[in-house]
Amino acid sequence: MLMGSFAYEALPMRVRFGSGTVSALREEVAHLGLHRVLILCTPGQAPMGELVSAALGEHSAGLLAEARMHVPIEVATLARDRAAALDADGCVVVGGGSAIGLGKIVALEHGLPIVAVPTTYAGSEMTSVWGRTSDGVKQTGKDLRVLPASVLYDPELTVALPVPISVTSGLNAVAHAVEALYAPDASPIVSLLAEEGTRAMTTALPAIVRDPRDLDARTLGLYGSWLCGVCLGATTMSLHHKLCHALGGTLNLPHSATHAVVIPHVLAYNQAAAPAATEALSRVLGASDPARALWDLAGKLRAPRSLAELGMRKDDIEPIAEQVVANPYANPAPITRDGVVRLLRAAWSGQPPSNIS
Repeated sequence: MLMGSFAYEALPMRVRFGSGTVSALREEVAHLGLHRVLILCTPGQAPMGELVSAALGEHSAGLLAEARMHVPIEVATLARDRAAALDADGCVVVGGGSAIGLGKIVALEHGLPIVAVPTTYAGSEMTSVWGRTSDGVKQTGKDLRVLPASVLYDPELTVALPVPISVTSGLNAVAHAVEALYAPDASPIVSLLAEEGTRAMTTALPAIVRDPRDLDARTLGLYGSWLCGVCLGATTMSLHHKLCHALGGTLNLPHSATHAVVIPHVLAYNQAAAPAATEALSRVLGASDPARALWDLAGKLRAPRSLAELGMRKDDIEPIAEQVVANPYANPAPITRDGVVRLLRAAWSGQPPSNIS
């Protein structure tokens, strides 16, 4: 088979992967020439943030455990001002998408380099995508200044991640790979990463549910999240991410759980218009209908499968559809108001996905 022309741009980043890698954090900060770093995390990760701060010793400028989903503008302002007051020359972000997202806004507005220590499978650390929410609207963009200078993947830090969050975070990662397979700027390199990332994650998640302390499964899951995150960082987002940005920014729905619910329905919407992506996912999932296979997998993993159980009201469906259609992302199947409304109704009610584009 002849291969067409394509472009692939590798993002500049240093990665360290393996059990115990976090012990090299102080060395990594010094390697980057940083002297005083502000540690950022969510309130729930404050104990780990304290441990990281202590391990950094004189390199720690302090801890701010105020990160929240979707990076509210007031939290972003607080972090920016705290970094300036402490004369920090960098940030260490510990946690998932909320902490990493907050670090990105500090990098964007204050020019501070980031060292990321992911403890979930969100994958935000692999992208130059930033987002923040103001007045119920989530604004997103891309800027290389927000890309972490270094990422330390330590599977041991994910062992304590609760199973429900592990599952939704992992399905969030799979969503990144799925959209990368049919992105307008997809390439054979990205497609290989997406297939392998999906394979790793969908293999790891059932094992993690069986035994959350299975370090081999945790290692495979973190490896999969890395690859899926690379896919997100290398391609253009499509309908799935547009929907999740609208649902999260407007309704404040939980980030990873929203991705877990929505992705089977968006995949069903796009499968007929994206045959190569459908074929690749069929190989990985061992099913002729990958959308239904993902929905079934979510059920076996006891992940949420309806937007209603996440707090969305039925009356929210049409306003969200209007928001998505007013400023759509690139997508293989045409984005129509009626199609998006039908998709959201199915995702809201928790019915199995079907081709509704």
